[in-house]
Amino acid sequence: MIIVDQALQQRQEAGNPIRVAMVGAGFMGRGIAFQICNCIQGMELVAIANRHLDGARQAYVEAGIERTRTVETLAQLEDSIRKGEPAVTEDALLLCRADGIDAVIEVTGTIEFAARVVMTAIEQGKHVIMMNAELDGTVGPILKVYADRAGVIITNVDGDQPGVIMNLYRFVKGIGLRPVMCGNIKGLHDPYRTPTTQKGFAEQWKQKPHMVTSFADGTKISFEQAIVANATGMAVVRRGMLGPAVPAGTPIREAAKHFPAELLMKGKGIVDYVVGAEPSAGVFVLGTEDHPAQKHYLNYYKLGEGPLYCFYTPLHLCHFEVPNTIARAVLYHDAAIAPLGAPMVDVVAAAKTDLKAGEILDGIGCYMTYGLCENSSVVAAQNLLTIGLAAGCRLKRDVSRDAVLSYEDVEVPAGRLSDRLRDEQNTYFTAEEIHAH
Repeated sequence: MIIVDQALQQRQEAGNPIRVAMVGAGFMGRGIAFQICNCIQGMELVAIANRHLDGARQAYVEAGIERTRTVETLAQLEDSIRKGEPAVTEDALLLCRADGIDAVIEVTGTIEFAARVVMTAIEQGKHVIMMNAELDGTVGPILKVYADRAGVIITNVDGDQPGVIMNLYRFVKGIGLRPVMCGNIKGLHDPYRTPTTQKGFAEQWKQKPHMVTSFADGTKISFEQAIVANATGMAVVRRGMLGPAVPAGTPIREAAKHFPAELLMKGKGIVDYVVGAEPSAGVFVLGTEDHPAQKHYLNYYKLGEGPLYCFYTPLHLCHFEVPNTIARAVLYHDAAIAPLGAPMVDVVAAAKTDLKAGEILDGIGCYMTYGLCENSSVVAAQNLLTIGLAAGCRLKRDVSRDAVLSYEDVEVPAGRLSDRLRDEQNTYFTAEEIHAH
């Protein structure tokens, strides 16, 4: 049901808009700024933090706002909010601490930096909207524990595939079917792509080469499907998922037949993806229904005879839909997508090329590693290295191409908050499991 539009209209008419601040002013951040400032009533973007002030200013300029105030202290920021002056700053934590801000949007795509921002925002009682599947797929479950304790919402977004999948999952479940698979549609998957191979595409779309590489090498879709699994209780069939490739343009209802029904009907369902199907920007959910009368109706409504019924959303519109997530969180305490509890699926680091002892691992979407989904129980049992924490680790031994790294293979940098949160996540949910038994 679409209800946020009227609720936002009421906030606009009451002169009480939702006040949001954004950390990050890259490709997606600029789109979000434009959307909030030009297309959404009842919501204001009061401040943007970015590593470089020019980037924050440019986001406002592209949104049609020429005059901004540079702030360096909490008092200055709060004064700007009271006066209705859009603020820019290099200090992201100011946004988390300032009075007068209802929610913080985290859109940097980082891990360590974003973890500090999110934790500070939660501690200060702010709702957190993350356009950051990488952070969510690494330490999202423990961040959700902190958010619950603080009485705030932490959520990934409508518009990105995980949020769109979750909306569809809730729809399918809400009409009485049992979802057995949550799927993503990809146009390309090549784990050996690098920023060099993707440079031209990145320039064409004005994105960073490493971000475009993470789409192509499968790391991004692995994070996306991991957080869907963590939000639904689903798992993966095997490391890396099945990921069947079909001839380009194959309708998703036909492509979905590559996933055998007898496999999907077991357990709590799976997350996976398909390459080459149409609509290529979409997502899909396979549901099942046992009752003969309901199956008759579904067949009448052109969904086939079953036992699996394919529902799909043909597109995802990224920044266009982010304000819906903000409104759901602030007005209705509803997360678009957030972990249910203990992690179900993680994203582990695999070697993109032969690696040598002594080398320092680079980041997501770079030259040395790509990400693969793996069930969290296996990750724990084999002490595997999640790719979200791989950057900066020093190799203690040689690792062959395509081998999955474990913590025995690396030395982890000291003092990172993200590592502490990951350790706490492992301990917390292990203790919770023991207590449950």
